[in-house]
Amino acid sequence: MAERTPVPPSAVRRPDAAHPLAGQLTERRLEAVAEESISPGISTAPADLVEDLEVIGAPRRTRSSSGAFPDARSRRRYRLVLVLLIVLALGFGAGLLAVDNPMPTGSRGFWLIAEMRATSLVVMAVVAFCQAVATITFMTVTGNRIITPSIMGFESLYTVIQTGAVYLLGVAGVVALQGTGQFLLQVAVMVGFSVLLYGWLLRGRYANIQVMLLVGIIIGGGMGAVSTFMQRLLTPSEFDVLTARLFGSVQNASAEYLPFAIPLVLGAGVLIWLNARQLNVISLGRDVCINVGVDHGRQTIYMLVLVSILMAVSTALVGPMTFFGFLVATLTFQLAGTHDHRLLLPVGVLTGFVVLAGAYFVMNHLFAAQGVVSIIIELVGGSVFLLVIMRRGRL
Repeated sequence: MAERTPVPPSAVRRPDAAHPLAGQLTERRLEAVAEESISPGISTAPADLVEDLEVIGAPRRTRSSSGAFPDARSRRRYRLVLVLLIVLALGFGAGLLAVDNPMPTGSRGFWLIAEMRATSLVVMAVVAFCQAVATITFMTVTGNRIITPSIMGFESLYTVIQTGAVYLLGVAGVVALQGTGQFLLQVAVMVGFSVLLYGWLLRGRYANIQVMLLVGIIIGGGMGAVSTFMQRLLTPSEFDVLTARLFGSVQNASAEYLPFAIPLVLGAGVLIWLNARQLNVISLGRDVCINVGVDHGRQTIYMLVLVSILMAVSTALVGPMTFFGFLVATLTFQLAGTHDHRLLLPVGVLTGFVVLAGAYFVMNHLFAAQGVVSIIIELVGGSVFLLVIMRRGRL
């Protein structure tokens, strides 16, 4: 066997002798590790990290929230607005029942008059519910806070029905349109018209909600022209009777309509509220809906059908109120301060009732002008509409 040549000890390179500074670097590295081991522990928990940043003087940044409110202040503001609206609603409701009641308070005659006034109060609540929920939902589905369900021709269809009855039957046509059967027929015609329109324009490969709105405007304008033509052929007495029906007023409603109107309204409103989370997603746009697995087309048609039920009941009950829904929805978005529809809808209903009941209370008991309430509401709503358009500078 070959003998191994012994390696001299000087030829063996030790790690600490590989470089003249290796030993110093190793000692410094060991000292650094020792210092880290005895230094106080630093936690990466969010609360501890905030405290550490405050100690070193770093600016503290408010953490964003994915909930209904961005911070606790907005949550407190929402609760305060909700309480204030409830107090105003109760105050105006009690005022409409008790103020200027000619009978002694607490007497049988007092309660009889209050019961008669309670019918108008219930009608106001139903109309406020319909207009607020329908308009907020419609604005969310269409992605536009300017257009309202009135753009789809509900008021024009109501005007055609009323004008056609007077044109064909004379003054007796107004009487013929009274009664539960005629009320349900008007609601069915309006809902059927809207369902056909939605099913035609929102189904298929080239479904487009903008085209649907444009077609709705054109159809509404056409029905308005037909109504105007028939109105010009009426006698002055027939035209006066018809004009009284074409102004939205609580006096147009009858107590016999309420047992049918209230279940329809509550059913549609509850279904919309139960789908409030889907509305939150729809408000983010079609692409987001598709990404999170929400059927945008189906949900849109479903919501618009419920909106048509609410608008049909409101219009058939009291008549057209074009800008009332827009006014209520605009105030709701400003007061609520949240995007969550589970919180927006209650504020909208209370706001609508406060606006409607407050307007009737002020005009009836302070100015003794009962017939101009709807005109004042439409004037204020139209002014707010123009203000919003001019402030934004675009539709």
